[in-house]
Order: sequence, then structure tokens, then C-alpha cells
Amino acid sequence: MIEIKKIEIIDHDCVNVIRDSFITVANDFNLTRQSAPTNPAFIEIEALQAMKKKGVDMYGAYINNTLIGFVAIEKSDENLYFMEKLAVLPEYRHNGYGLRLINFVIERVKEAGGKKISIGIINENRVLKDWYIKNGFSETGIKQFPHLPFCVCFLERTV
Repeated sequence: MIEIKKIEIIDHDCVNVIRDSFITVANDFNLTRQSAPTNPAFIEIEALQAMKKKGVDMYGAYINNTLIGFVAIEKSDENLYFMEKLAVLPEYRHNGYGLRLINFVIERVKEAGGKKISIGIINENRVLKDWYIKNGFSETGIKQFPHLPFCVCFLERTV
């Protein structure tokens, strides 16, 4: 049984779950710390601590008190929230845990009075893009950032 709880103290378990979850995609797209230093596959604990200090809420998905997933929620404005670093360890994928995290975020955003959730993903990651679309997100734009070796696809979902 999965339990989703707020993460109060950022530790290396959080960092490792994010890294281990995102490294599969980083490897698929030949991303390195040099070519994509902001990719979550290469996240450092200081980045999570800075997010926490900025007011970003972080949640962990636990099975038998073992952290197997992660998601962060950042308020942009009264209506818009960003869902960030949604991660499920590879060995726990395809069990509905990612969707459980999405639904958890939807409920938190609704409770806060928000209207939309926005995410950014690697545009070329067709499998992930299709998964988000299947789960209620719509593509809102694509942008090439000069510091990234891929295009970012932005998707939104109303809550």
C-alpha cells in the first residue's frame, strides 16, 4: 500500500530517488552533467534545500516506509501551480504510482484554490508526453532553451 506524505526534512534518500528515477531518461537521451546540469538526474541536495527554502512543497511516496517516489508542488500564482520532479523508481514503475502522485497533486492544488497544473518535460520523450496526455494534460507550447540540448514541452491540466 502506497502512502504519500509531506517531506519535512530533505535528505539523501530524496536525492537518490530523484536521481535514480531520472537517470533512465538521461541515459536514453545521452544527457550528462555537462550537457544538462539542471536535469534532475544530476540534482544535488542543495538544490532541493533551496526549493524548500523558496516555499516549494515536497512529497514522498512510500511503500512500507521506503521512499519510492517524489513530487514537488510550487505555486506560481493564485490559479497556477507547477508540478516538478515527479519521480518513481524504475523498479516500481507501471504499478500506477505515478498516476497516484498526479492525483495527489491535483487534490492539493484544488484544496489551495488553484485551477491549473503546469509541467515541463523533454519534448522528444514521446512515451512520457503520451502518458501525461493520457492522464489529462494538454500541450501548451514547446521552447528551446540555449542551455539545454533538447526542447522543453509544456503541458497543463485543469483541476
